Amino acid sequence: MRPSRALITGASSGIGECFARRLAAGGADVVLVARRADRLEALADDLRTLGVSVEVLAADLQREPGRCEVAERLTATEAPVDVLVNNAGFGTSGTFADLPVDRELEMVELNVVAVVQLTSAALGAMAAAGGGAIVNVASLAAFQPLAKSATYAASKAFVLSFTEAVAHESRGSGVWLQALCPGFTRTEFHDVNDFNASRLPGFVWQSAEQVVDTSLAALGSSKVVVVPGLVNRLAATSATLAPRGLVRRVASVAVRR
Repeated sequence: MRPSRALITGASSGIGECFARRLAAGGADVVLVARRADRLEALADDLRTLGVSVEVLAADLQREPGRCEVAERLTATEAPVDVLVNNAGFGTSGTFADLPVDRELEMVELNVVAVVQLTSAALGAMAAAGGGAIVNVASLAAFQPLAKSATYAASKAFVLSFTEAVAHESRGSGVWLQALCPGFTRTEFHDVNDFNASRLPGFVWQSAEQVVDTSLAALGSSKVVVVPGLVNRLAATSATLAPRGLVRRVASVAVRR
């Protein structure tokens, strides 16, 4: 499909920024959403040189007012959005019992509640307009429980299951849904998450560009679950087929901090 206007959350860096750049380069107008207004404005200035319209919407999706503001933009009939990329999210590291529960709940608000609320807003508006696409960014972590990242993996498992179910419900509506499940990607995410990236071999890593290009190539197709990279697809398949107890142990060893 050829998007005309895309709204991207978490657009100030990483995968979200790359989605914005790729979509704008393809001629789509973009609405940039994140908390950091200064970074969004800098990105907007870059994208406007491509001759597209760029809106900046600084909003904190961990909070209901921010979510409602973005949902209202998605349902606007003037300059309607036909692609939503739900990319905003974060993770934490550590034993669940030792982590501040307030931060874990903020993660659920962003990784889960925001995805549900914005998907709902976009789905109704797009169906009424005759079509569109929603990309919900999950993770390779969605395929198995992950010790030391318990809430994060569970939140992404929700995104995966939710997106698959709504995609099935939406058949015939003209709205396509995709659950994008990247593995280890070189972005600021792992810096914020205090993850020691040097422990992992280079072949397991992908760039944000590789992830986004894989997603966009599948946009508008019948492919709902998109796992970029052969290594990641093998890992996802193994997690699905192997005994659950073994999956837990292997996953915990693989990402041990």
